[in-house]
Amino acid sequence: MVPIKSVISGSPASDCGIAEGDILVSVNGEIINDVLDYMYYSADVNVEIVVLRNGDEMKFIAHKDEYDDLGLEFDTFLMDSKRRCSNKCVFCFIDQMPPNMRETLYFKDDDARLSFLQGNYVTLTNLKDEDIDRIIKMKLNINVSVHTTNPELRVKMMGNRFAGEKLKYIRRLAENGISLNCQIVCCPDLNDGEELRRTLRDLGELMPNISSLAVVPVGVTKFRENLYPLKTFDKTGAGETIDIIEEFQNEFLEKYGTRAVFPSDEFFLTAERELPEMDYYEDFPQFENGVGMLRSLIDEFENALEGAEYDGGERHITVATGYCPYPVIKGLCEKAENKFSGLKIDVMPIRNDFFGNTITVTGLITATDLISQLKGRDNGTELLISQSMLMQNSDIFLDDKTVSDVENALDIKIKTTLNDGYDLLDAILGI
Repeated sequence: MVPIKSVISGSPASDCGIAEGDILVSVNGEIINDVLDYMYYSADVNVEIVVLRNGDEMKFIAHKDEYDDLGLEFDTFLMDSKRRCSNKCVFCFIDQMPPNMRETLYFKDDDARLSFLQGNYVTLTNLKDEDIDRIIKMKLNINVSVHTTNPELRVKMMGNRFAGEKLKYIRRLAENGISLNCQIVCCPDLNDGEELRRTLRDLGELMPNISSLAVVPVGVTKFRENLYPLKTFDKTGAGETIDIIEEFQNEFLEKYGTRAVFPSDEFFLTAERELPEMDYYEDFPQFENGVGMLRSLIDEFENALEGAEYDGGERHITVATGYCPYPVIKGLCEKAENKFSGLKIDVMPIRNDFFGNTITVTGLITATDLISQLKGRDNGTELLISQSMLMQNSDIFLDDKTVSDVENALDIKIKTTLNDGYDLLDAILGI
């Protein structure tokens, strides 16, 4: 039973008489425990709703279009608390963050409901048989952090004695028609090499219900005291990992008509290999895992540049980026400079002193590092930064400083850009 915080005016729930303060008991005869129950059982056109009001049970019938929301609001999005992760993964990024950051950055969620609703990846270790039954009944596609299909190795890597046996849930979900997007955080000398081959082989047996799989390299910060001694990928290791993945891509393409498994962009940059062309990534099923982001950015930018016009005269700006994508961003900016003679673009790779120099992605750059490395130089009239450096829907960096803090420290206007080539070019041209 869940308390109703408010009822949206003019909604189906409001029209049928449900009120703020009522306690939701059931929908269409089904007890409601969380948002998944609420969404699934209220999808019909005619919905029977039972609530408690002042201790009395009351029944209402709401009429609406199929899948429209009833209009009830609750204290939390999930209608209860988030489920914490029960693992102690050797590669967990949260365990290797600096102290004294905002509390929310240390919260580890492992919530299957957020996988369905927001695309989060879950390990399945805190699920029970009845949870899997519900996912199958509701036909909920899910994103799963697999890492390895070797049960003993999964226990070791995830620091959870149940991690190996929970692999059975992946097979059960797939065999019941649930589509799974999967990911592997690949760690040198742990789950790479022959172990990676084993994992890809095992997951390949469950296709086509393993709809896509991303392999991403482990991130290692300087805050790893008393943690497992992880290594990062070097050029050779990154290249070998790409080769293994492409072995299976060829096999899957022949058998299933899809490559299915993809290395993240970071592997290609570390291996100093050319990024694949657009068709390599098919329909970009693992875009949010950094798979194909740079290829998409390049093609969008070049298409935008082809038809772009610029009459803004002399313009000098700085673009801040991580060391990993620096060559790509630098190359794009040079193309813009070559086309428009009045344009001067300084592309500045920002060294990650905050987390450690092994962190080279743009999204983990902090205000502190921007200020310390750009202060005192001529940055032009505007500084472009990626939106990925900021907390979602905010202007706050990971170190709790704001865009305004950086603007004031550097005495420059900041423009944030999306991971979109058209948006990047517009920002460069001051449009």
